[in-house]
Amino acid sequence: MDCRDFHAKHIAFVDDTLPIVEMEQMRLHMRACTKCSRRDTVVRRGLLIVKNLPTIEPSPEFMARLSVRLRQIDAGSSARAELRSPPLGSFTGIAACLALAAYLALETYAHFGPPTELRLAPVVASAPESLPTPVSSPTFVASVSTGMPVWPAVMMLEQSPLRLATVSLDNTLPTR
Repeated sequence: MDCRDFHAKHIAFVDDTLPIVEMEQMRLHMRACTKCSRRDTVVRRGLLIVKNLPTIEPSPEFMARLSVRLRQIDAGSSARAELRSPPLGSFTGIAACLALAAYLALETYAHFGPPTELRLAPVVASAPESLPTPVSSPTFVASVSTGMPVWPAVMMLEQSPLRLATVSLDNTLPTR
């Protein structure tokens, strides 16, 4: 799971509505990714604050005062029809758009911002194992005593490059 999948499923993860397999994948990603773990902590703390806010109870005479005020506004609105302010929905929509723009700006900065320091594991270099020369291979030594026709090719070994000699001997040597 990558950070993009984590962000897409985070609301369902907080609400505990994901399947068990995906919940476990989310937990594993949070252990590996400090950025997503921090985001989860911030969201959960924010929800905890909202849930622990005291309930607001209006005073007993609130409804009577509200009804009187609404009647006054309704009577005054017909007289001032041309001075009407924009509906509350417009302000709510503008506020939602501003909040969305701020959220997108923060997420874009977090995604495309300066990279964190990258630390790699140390690398230990070693010299490659040297290849045995075809003259000293046990197969070659065994073939010399039996009179096989490989021997004249070895005599010309000094006259040809080692790579070509290795290739031609690899083609003639029996496999084990």
